[in-house]
Amino acid sequence: MYVGLGERSYPIWIGENIFPAIGTALQEVDFPNKVAIVTNPNIGELYCDQLVDALVISGRQVSVIQVPDGEEYKTIATLEDIYDVLIDRKFDRYCGLIALGGGVIGDLTGFAAATFLRGVPFVQVPTTLLAQVDSSIGGKTGVNHPQGKNLIGSFYQPKHVHIDVNALATLPQREYASGLAEVIKYGIIHDPEFFKWLEDHRDRLADRSAEALVHAVMMSCQIKANVVENDEKEQGLRVLLNLGHTYGHAVETLAGYGVVKHGEAVAIGMVMAAHTSQRLGCCSVEDVERIVNLLTYFELPVTPPDYTVADYLGVMQRDKKVKDGAVRLVLNHGIGSAELHQVSDLEKYLDELLT
Repeated sequence: MYVGLGERSYPIWIGENIFPAIGTALQEVDFPNKVAIVTNPNIGELYCDQLVDALVISGRQVSVIQVPDGEEYKTIATLEDIYDVLIDRKFDRYCGLIALGGGVIGDLTGFAAATFLRGVPFVQVPTTLLAQVDSSIGGKTGVNHPQGKNLIGSFYQPKHVHIDVNALATLPQREYASGLAEVIKYGIIHDPEFFKWLEDHRDRLADRSAEALVHAVMMSCQIKANVVENDEKEQGLRVLLNLGHTYGHAVETLAGYGVVKHGEAVAIGMVMAAHTSQRLGCCSVEDVERIVNLLTYFELPVTPPDYTVADYLGVMQRDKKVKDGAVRLVLNHGIGSAELHQVSDLEKYLDELLT
């Protein structure tokens, strides 16, 4: 599978037990020989040695940089720590970075790669389901700010994405369910048949069947790749990938980064968006029920935390999709389609959602 972006195109490898093939994959994209793996202690303990061995066998010179685990460390301070190590170890613009971990590691490493010496190549090796189907693809990189999520960053595409579904076997249940929220999102916004497939195969997905996961990840990645190819920098179509994210980012920010998982917040946000869509006449009560039922089957939260309307509005008005002071929401139209809406009376809908 490829993300077709002209000279910035890159392959996505998806399969079982493909970590040992990372050296071959990097040779095919002419990746540098001097590399730094950025990871956290938990993921590093599980997979770093395996990745290092495969890279050394392929003739590469490998360093490892560990950063703390958690969304609360997706900050400029952590980014500076990465720069410090790269500079201390005399990395130059002919090096490459490898992100080994979830979305936090991928976003941090990608932004470090985009900005270190004005840009060095990087590769995504996502180890969470959420990162495999979403954040590792499309080139969004960045860090959080105390006043909002992902307010500082850039678009910077990887050279390769290496997805081994075997890594999901060690994923804590909350993290795994969080990733499924993003998988479900793709069916809601783009593919009613895929949404039906998820409903029909939810038992196998709950059991982490490798065969079911490969299919779910491939479908999700293909949908995202198609969107990114048509709108790399989120000027139109790509914004639809943000279904549930405006409400969800508000939940994350109000709760404090890391308290509510990103996928959990997206699940809550998608249900809030579905209820808003239903009130606007864009989807049916039955559509909302299908979304809620599939999310709750995987034990994802669907009820917004009890903050005030003013709290939610304060955060949502800093969302990246705000235009001329107006909040814009991605809302599903039934199952399998979505559109961007300017919601002028958002306070009214929030009041209904929170009561």
